[in-house]
Amino acid sequence: MSRYDRYVLSQFLLFFGFFSLILVAVFWINRAVVLFDRLIGDGQSAMVFLEFTALTLPNLIRMVLPMAAFASAVWVTNRLNGDSELTVMQATGSSPWRLARPALAFGLVTALMMSILTHVLLPTSISQLALREAEVARNVTARLLSEGSFLHPAPGVTFYIREIDPDGTLNDVFLSDRRDPEQSVIYTGRRAFLVRDEQRANLIMVDGLAQRLNGQNRTLSTTVFADFSYDISSLIESKTGRARAIRAIPTPELMFGRAQIARTENHTPGQLSEELHLRFARALICIAATLIGFSTLMLGGYSRFGVWRQVLLAFVLLIFLEVLRGVVSEPVLKNPDLWPLLYLPTLVGIALAAVFLSVASRPLRVLLKHRANTSRGGRA
Repeated sequence: MSRYDRYVLSQFLLFFGFFSLILVAVFWINRAVVLFDRLIGDGQSAMVFLEFTALTLPNLIRMVLPMAAFASAVWVTNRLNGDSELTVMQATGSSPWRLARPALAFGLVTALMMSILTHVLLPTSISQLALREAEVARNVTARLLSEGSFLHPAPGVTFYIREIDPDGTLNDVFLSDRRDPEQSVIYTGRRAFLVRDEQRANLIMVDGLAQRLNGQNRTLSTTVFADFSYDISSLIESKTGRARAIRAIPTPELMFGRAQIARTENHTPGQLSEELHLRFARALICIAATLIGFSTLMLGGYSRFGVWRQVLLAFVLLIFLEVLRGVVSEPVLKNPDLWPLLYLPTLVGIALAAVFLSVASRPLRVLLKHRANTSRGGRA
């Protein structure tokens, strides 16, 4: 790699880091607000919020990485063109194909980053996130121990604690269970304690009253108790035993164990095939996005009006590739044997970049002039 290639590649990587940071920050703020409200509202600590945020970052980076690569390619190419560096290189005899080498190298680097992200980091983070969400869901203390406010841990259930002592004793507890439309029950207790045993959680109420309303005959019966145990495990959403998220399945398992996964988990063969090949296609689309960003700006020469038309064309082509990527996914979901369609956006993008570089090597006005000279020579 020549000194010029290393220089341009360093510029690509520099602005790629900048655009990635900006885009990740924008997406992260939008999601962090919702995540913060949900976790802190459920009584979780700030450390749990930071842990969940860190586990969602790989998915955010996966979404913004192709856009950051495209933006970096457009920005750097426009800067090189504006500073006449590309003009100087072309004047020395370097063709657009030769000048595209740093952009291709940059595309390969971003493709490698995306491969590590989709094959290693993303499945690991999603698996860990699912485990942590299950642990938080089983954390009864965080969901129910909030004094002075009415909580609704499940539809039809209302829970209230007037005060919580430092030793964990609950004072003046109110529990209303209206999940059965034919019979609703209200429990009140002077004191209560939470007792957890692995997957089960019980609320032990002391010195209380149970009021049972029969909806059919509209009768109310009351029972005074010295102590009473109420199973509250059903109030907590349990995610244990559910099928894994498809993005949490490791790539080797998708490659060699799809039949077993389809039998034991709730994923169709089309979904498994699409997920496997999308992990490779996402990496390759980074190469196409980078080359399109570079080659489109090589189409136009110097203009005092700038290169906004080329930038707009590149942006439209990027949107076209994203739309095409969504279109080709539907047939693969129905028929797993059509998985080569998932690589069509990458092939189209690279083919367009090759056409643009060919046109940039021999501009249209040169071709028209050559044809006009040939026609005159033929008539003479």
